[in-house]
Amino acid sequence: MPNTIHLLPLSGDVAPSVRALGWEWAVEDACQNYVAREAVQLPEAEADALLQATDTLYDLLVQSIPDELPDTFLRELAIPENLWQAVRHSWHDERHWHLYGRFDLAQTPDGPKLLEFNADTATGLPETAVVQWASLMAANLADDDRQANGLFEGLQAQLAHWQELNADLEPTLLLLHLPNSAEDATNCTLVAEAAAEAGFTQVHICSVDEMQVAVQGEERGVWAQTAPEQWQRFSFVFKLVPWELLAEEEPDLTRDLTELLRSRDVIIANPAYSLLFQSKGILAWLWQCFPHHPLLLEASRSALTGHQVSKPVLGREGQDIAELGGAAGAASSVAGDYADQPIIYQRFAELPTDASGRLYQAGVFWAGGACAIGYRREVGIITNLSEFVPHVLT
Repeated sequence: MPNTIHLLPLSGDVAPSVRALGWEWAVEDACQNYVAREAVQLPEAEADALLQATDTLYDLLVQSIPDELPDTFLRELAIPENLWQAVRHSWHDERHWHLYGRFDLAQTPDGPKLLEFNADTATGLPETAVVQWASLMAANLADDDRQANGLFEGLQAQLAHWQELNADLEPTLLLLHLPNSAEDATNCTLVAEAAAEAGFTQVHICSVDEMQVAVQGEERGVWAQTAPEQWQRFSFVFKLVPWELLAEEEPDLTRDLTELLRSRDVIIANPAYSLLFQSKGILAWLWQCFPHHPLLLEASRSALTGHQVSKPVLGREGQDIAELGGAAGAASSVAGDYADQPIIYQRFAELPTDASGRLYQAGVFWAGGACAIGYRREVGIITNLSEFVPHVLT
């Protein structure tokens, strides 16, 4: 039987509480309208188990990666070949620092189980770091012991360390998001706030198509227009643009960025090697390296027997996922853009449910260590549009 989620209604208006913190941008339409007005009542022991599982899983991921990154391994994870050089370069140079990611976990009767790791461009930052905390403030429930939520502090520490590792570079940070994505721009804003606190002297946010890259002469580097008729060269780049999307749609830009990485004209986070963790192929690789580990679900590049889930190897946002072999037959998510990709098969894990039959997936952020918990809920397969639910420790 799946675990049962117990909910606590939350009163009060989130918006004034957020604005009082000086985070007006976090209550724009992009991230407040799908935050639930109730909270998961999370026992501290279960919260500790989720945080400990996340730290252990990150260690397992690092241990599993073969240091030489052979071609066969990169192909198994479906890493685009025009990224192999950047992946290998970043993996072998610790100055290419992995800032953060989000582990999606199932809370099962046998403990937490890894569903996947959003290691490259995880979103949900404002909801997790700000809005869910403001939800407790608005309900007069907020104090330091009521929520597992150190995401902003974790990001700030990671950004400061990234800067220290690259002290030879100017502390200027360009944050990039996909065009016409208010959600991604809002996520970038939170990272920009943390970067300013971490000591970056200039921080600028723009769409990726507003960035200019040069690999020749005195203009060599990454540039963006920061004011009318004013251009700035940036040494640090944070991107909410998937590496594999760059590789597929912008091969020339991918080549130029790789060249600038290798010559230390720019440093990019999350680094190219984060795609190793992002690929669903790592799920099958982990099971091969650590078979029957209590935090892992059986996974394979070949179909399993019995109840399982199929996932595109580089799929995102719950698209083209299908549940197979269950009592009710197959239940696919909405069709997406990844149906032609190689498939990974993972043992089905029953998510906890509430009294209304909605499913709950725990998202645990890692930023140098496990630092924050949030929930998504849905009647069916969890996607990026599923409702975000705050939590309160009990």
